[in-house]
Amino acid sequence: MRVIVVDDSALIREGLTRLLTDEGIEVVAAYPDANGVLEAVRQHHPDVLVVDIRMPPAFQIEGLELALEVRQEVPGTAILVLSQHIETRYAVELLEGGASGVGYLLKDRVTEVDAFLDALRRVAAGESALDSEVVSRLIQRPRQPGALDRLTEREREVLALMAEGHSNAAIADRLVVNQRTAETHVSNILGKLDLPPDSAVDRRVSAVVMWLRQATSASPLD
Repeated sequence: MRVIVVDDSALIREGLTRLLTDEGIEVVAAYPDANGVLEAVRQHHPDVLVVDIRMPPAFQIEGLELALEVRQEVPGTAILVLSQHIETRYAVELLEGGASGVGYLLKDRVTEVDAFLDALRRVAAGESALDSEVVSRLIQRPRQPGALDRLTEREREVLALMAEGHSNAAIADRLVVNQRTAETHVSNILGKLDLPPDSAVDRRVSAVVMWLRQATSASPLD
């Protein structure tokens, strides 16, 4: 696996580089800000771009803007965004462009090495990985009425696990049920949300995006 790391903190940049290198993952470049990153992506064709959301010069959404630009200009590059705080609006923006190969993790998760590496590998494989703390925050929000009200409590629980990027097998393990039961729940969710089977966008991703939109529309975003 080949990775580019972008973070203004030299400590985090070097720490990530060492962690990934120790795991046999090649860090082809590392940058303190967005300058030159797009060209490096074009040149090195990394499997994953790991980028902090807030970077110089304004420390606002430079990392998010870079991630969205890379996704548009170099399709197929997986994106793993790191954030110091839970900012649900950015999770929505990333996923709305399609969540294949997209991850959103809190920086604290980097210290949980196995969880971080698992998320990185899932994103590189074209899956999604949404931080469980972000999912938990969204679950606690009041929601506007909508299609999600058709789901049972168990189905909402399954949808939250889908948002974290878990496969049907992983969902089954989390809920202590057999995989066929998990697959049935997922199928019921997609059916109740009226997602067409021939949709160009992955139906699981569409379900997650619908859930995120409804969860964030009821109150001011983080």
